[in-house]
Amino acid sequence: MVMERLSIGNLTAENCIIQGGMGVGISMSGLASAVANQGGIGVIATVGLGLLSNERQKGYRRGSIESLKEEIRKARRSTRGILGVNIMGALTNYADLVKTSIAEKIDVIFTGAGLPLELPGYLNGSSGTKLVPIVSSVRAAKIIFSKWLRNYNYIPDAVVVEGPKAGGHLGFKADQIHKQEFQLEDLLPDVRQLVDEYEANYEKKIPVIAAGGIYTGRDLLRFHKLGADGIQMGTRFVTTYECDASESFKNAYVNAEKKDIVIIKSPVGMPGRAINNTFIEQTSEGKQIPTRCMHHCLKSCNYKTTPYCIADALVNAQKGNLEGGFAFAGSNAYKNTHIVSVEQVFSALEEEYQDALNTSQYQTELNENTE
Repeated sequence: MVMERLSIGNLTAENCIIQGGMGVGISMSGLASAVANQGGIGVIATVGLGLLSNERQKGYRRGSIESLKEEIRKARRSTRGILGVNIMGALTNYADLVKTSIAEKIDVIFTGAGLPLELPGYLNGSSGTKLVPIVSSVRAAKIIFSKWLRNYNYIPDAVVVEGPKAGGHLGFKADQIHKQEFQLEDLLPDVRQLVDEYEANYEKKIPVIAAGGIYTGRDLLRFHKLGADGIQMGTRFVTTYECDASESFKNAYVNAEKKDIVIIKSPVGMPGRAINNTFIEQTSEGKQIPTRCMHHCLKSCNYKTTPYCIADALVNAQKGNLEGGFAFAGSNAYKNTHIVSVEQVFSALEEEYQDALNTSQYQTELNENTE
């Protein structure tokens, strides 16, 4: 058992590891069910599902709904474990995806990329689906807790604190990414303190989950000591057989060096972390890739002025066309040197965690004996 179990309401995962939701099409039913089968919480990323399936002929909105239903049901057929979905607040069809997930009785909704201030209102009395916001600051957490309590008499079932070492779009300004005060090690204790106050006042256990750049079992132990009840990781699961991305996408990770992990300026106006390639180099130098928007998937994207379509680029990459797109990745992506199974990832994490724990205990005993 890695670290300890993780309980979110009446749900208990054998391992306190949540697989991060990775779009477009990187974490779907295949990866999510495999992680759930290992005792973690597997997560289906909802962004772009309607662009990847046979349902797209129904139109982006309808296709997204049908694709999400299909992925949740496929995952359910493959596991009895805990499943979640990741729904970005910046999506134009956010409400559709939330309603569909609740109707399909998904265990957990993880939501970030904006403040999900109206999320509890979609439950309509249902208590089966747990609601977990993803925040990048204690200020954002305070706003969510306050608004949910005032408007819905509801407290988040858990909170994910994501630092700037995550992959994909980041909840930070470009000049904040490398500053110490914005690192996960600094953010986590502040959010932990806030959550502790709500736990005491409302007698509800609210797990705090650390995310962004967490890669090894030693990382698990370190953030556990900083107050995390669990951790969320995505990058390490990309190079698994069960990951839903193409082999070419996975090999972009396997072949990457540390210098290849770069911060880009996304067309949607946010910084993001990705693996550098020719597509990124050309677009960063001003190359315009003409596009016409067929689906209007992101609220913050203006297709008339954007240099390229981020959705098309990520779909291309997922399918293996890295000349027409790129791979989002966390800061440790270069450490993925070969493709393994999800079971092997869990085994390695447990071994790393136990080694770190034994070293930590030995060091503690040594310090006590020398005092």
